[in-house]
Amino acid sequence: MIFWEYVLEKLKDEQRVYVLTVIENFGSSPGRKGFKMLVAEDQFIYGSVGGGVMEFSLVEEAQSLLSTPNPPSFIKKQIHKGNIKDGSGMICSGEQTVAFSNLNAKHIPIVEEIISTLKNGKRGTLSLSPSEFKFINKDLNKQFDYQINSKEDWFFREELGFKERLFIVGGGHVGVAVSKLFRDLGFYVVVFDNRKNLNTLENNSSAHQKKVIDYQAIADHIPSNQQGYITIMTNKYTDDKLVVSKLINKPYAFIGVLGSKAKLKTLRKELLKDGFSAEALDKLYAPIGLSIKSETPEEIAVSIAAEIIQVKNAGRE
Repeated sequence: MIFWEYVLEKLKDEQRVYVLTVIENFGSSPGRKGFKMLVAEDQFIYGSVGGGVMEFSLVEEAQSLLSTPNPPSFIKKQIHKGNIKDGSGMICSGEQTVAFSNLNAKHIPIVEEIISTLKNGKRGTLSLSPSEFKFINKDLNKQFDYQINSKEDWFFREELGFKERLFIVGGGHVGVAVSKLFRDLGFYVVVFDNRKNLNTLENNSSAHQKKVIDYQAIADHIPSNQQGYITIMTNKYTDDKLVVSKLINKPYAFIGVLGSKAKLKTLRKELLKDGFSAEALDKLYAPIGLSIKSETPEEIAVSIAAEIIQVKNAGRE
């Protein structure tokens, strides 16, 4: 959302801008579908389409075109195999196609609609073609849809919005650090706690939603779906156990529990005695986070993020 806020700021400043979007990539391309970069008339740059000498040349081209009366919208294919035709100068043996969308003041309502949709935790579809830049308040039901027949005949559609949602059960110091990191990673972040007037919860400025609830009703607050990631880090072992018992038999992409190996071994034994199956409990990531000897809340957040990203991206090229 920060990206689009910068775009809006420049358009309201009566500047023309280019939004560069990677619409196709193959192999070891540094840019992936959906990567974006803003290049404004005042030479302000934000975002990335892959970095390196390739990106530098694209930025130079965009800035040069913005100094002309009628900058065009177009696509440009780059082949990362050294000094060849359409080569980017990089040698990573991949390919990518970048769309240059020229925006001006008339696009302000479209960008405002994108920002409003994202702020409300909703989704919509960004649609690009040689002649259009538009946003539709309708799910694409997949992340990308595109076709490139020629430089004059192509389209690219991308579902914008928060696909992945992180639910943090426990609003303490670790929850604050996890909220901040995952917001930066593009997750929609919801934090729950059962304590009223909790300072760390009230001052958590990174979470999109914060709720004080009864953990007995936790399942009513977290929709069952495969795009939900749950991190359990309450301030009591009994609350950890309660939350796990309410969620473990529901379909989520990830359920993890913060704590020592000894604590979580006890948790598993007690839940087995309570009738939960070993198969269900095997879904738990406990202790949560990759083992990197993390100690501070910020280090713990990094270990949790690394594990969730590993799960989220499993099976991708």
